[in-house]
Amino acid sequence: MSTTITPVEPAEPAPAPGGRRWPRRFVRPGAAVLSGLLLFASFPPRPLWWLALPGFALLGWTLRDRRPRAGFGLGFLAGLGFLLPLLKWTGEEVGPLPWVALAAVSAVFIGAVGVGIAAVSRLPAWPVLAAAVWILGEAARARVPFGGFPWGKIAFGQADGVFLPLAAVGGTPVLGFAVVLCGFGLYEVVRQVLARRAAGSVRPVPRAAVAVAALSVLVPVAGALAALPLVDDSAEDGTATVAAIQGNVPRLGLDFNAQRRAVLDNHAKRTEQLAADVKAGQEPRPDFVLWPENSSDLDPFRNGDARLVIDDAVKAIGVPTVVGSVLSPDTGKLRNSLIEWDPEKGPVATYDKRHVQPFGEYIPMRSFVRIFSSDVDRVRRDFGPGDKVGVFDLAGTKVGLATCYEAAFDWAVRDTVTHGAQMITVPSNNATFGRTEMTYQQLAMSRVRAVEHSRAVVVPVTSGVSAMIMPDGKVVDETKMFTPDALVREMPLRSSQTPATRMGTLPEALLVAVAIGGLGWAGTRAVRARRRPDIG
Repeated sequence: MSTTITPVEPAEPAPAPGGRRWPRRFVRPGAAVLSGLLLFASFPPRPLWWLALPGFALLGWTLRDRRPRAGFGLGFLAGLGFLLPLLKWTGEEVGPLPWVALAAVSAVFIGAVGVGIAAVSRLPAWPVLAAAVWILGEAARARVPFGGFPWGKIAFGQADGVFLPLAAVGGTPVLGFAVVLCGFGLYEVVRQVLARRAAGSVRPVPRAAVAVAALSVLVPVAGALAALPLVDDSAEDGTATVAAIQGNVPRLGLDFNAQRRAVLDNHAKRTEQLAADVKAGQEPRPDFVLWPENSSDLDPFRNGDARLVIDDAVKAIGVPTVVGSVLSPDTGKLRNSLIEWDPEKGPVATYDKRHVQPFGEYIPMRSFVRIFSSDVDRVRRDFGPGDKVGVFDLAGTKVGLATCYEAAFDWAVRDTVTHGAQMITVPSNNATFGRTEMTYQQLAMSRVRAVEHSRAVVVPVTSGVSAMIMPDGKVVDETKMFTPDALVREMPLRSSQTPATRMGTLPEALLVAVAIGGLGWAGTRAVRARRRPDIG
């Protein structure tokens, strides 16, 4: 009896531990960065507001069921993908270090939000709780440190979107919440559909979960449609013919401040040209004129030449004019001020900017920051904040004042409306940021504010883009960048208040309470799960 021995093929070497898994480790981090890039792409000047929805859907998939440490890391990566390109303009003249530092610090807030979203993602109705956690993060970032930095609120990317009417319901928190909720809801719809297909007839997917997914998408859209009647551009209190002057600056960059007289002359000459056009019948006579922030960095109360130039220009046009100036008292801090200049009486009122910009108008921790950048010494004397709400009575029209950076802060614009403003102006200076996207991002803020408070908004800017915005958020006239120009238009005046104006911070407070409640619930469940004895 013979035995046949069959040769055995040598076995293939086993893969190294984790060898096939290492590419998978980069899937979620890559998805987190991509979600941030989609959020960035949803912001102006691109009219791609809808990209925020797949951006949040992808972020929901990335963070669902993650542990806290992973949640922070993934959230931070999403924050960098979002804020690094969004804030690139901050390094236009001072180099990459301040830009990267600002984006990284802001991304830390989104990292913390990632921890919260990961925690509540295990709860029923998690899209609602996760969207509230995002608003909690925005609320914190708008307040700390140094008074906050709300640039990049999701609401500010929705000036062209279908959700915009919700700004009139509850301001930027409700508008942002709806967008985030709809994005997370889209992911949950997909997840539930895939779960139902996978389950087949073995086990049904809970109807409650399917209902939550569907409502997370439908309710924000239905809410936006229901809010449409709040968007109204009719003239409740008549109209005012407004002129916005864009004088332009001699050169781009930070050094424009060394050319203060040239900037002043540009705005004075463009105003005098408008006066000549009015006299020739080529332009309607304005009721009042608005100059931008920093249109006269020479203090007209201390500089006789500057006072004479302004006075001649205002007398030429013959109507009240708002002049943006830097006031330099003998002692104390500088003031970024708007001056109401009467053609007969001269300066009659001032408004001092209440929220001055850290690291731009004043330098916190100056000696420490100087270690990283000598550019801090460009700000030789800090600006100080004002303490009074800005509303000027210009030829019978009450005009609310929010200077440049203040347009990003909910309270700074709302205060003017609750103090009687029939329209709003946002005088700005963005010459420092060249031809970057900054001016378009800021213009979008003013469009959202117009709908939020149902007020026309006029944006005079030193170098562009200056614009006239109707109460429904539509831009009806605008200038080109770095081009001297004057916009003259009849604008509607309104005195009624939207729910957002009347409620103030209440909607944001309620959403923050929902977020805190959800985080507490998630924490309680996690503690109970750890205490539950194992059953062997």
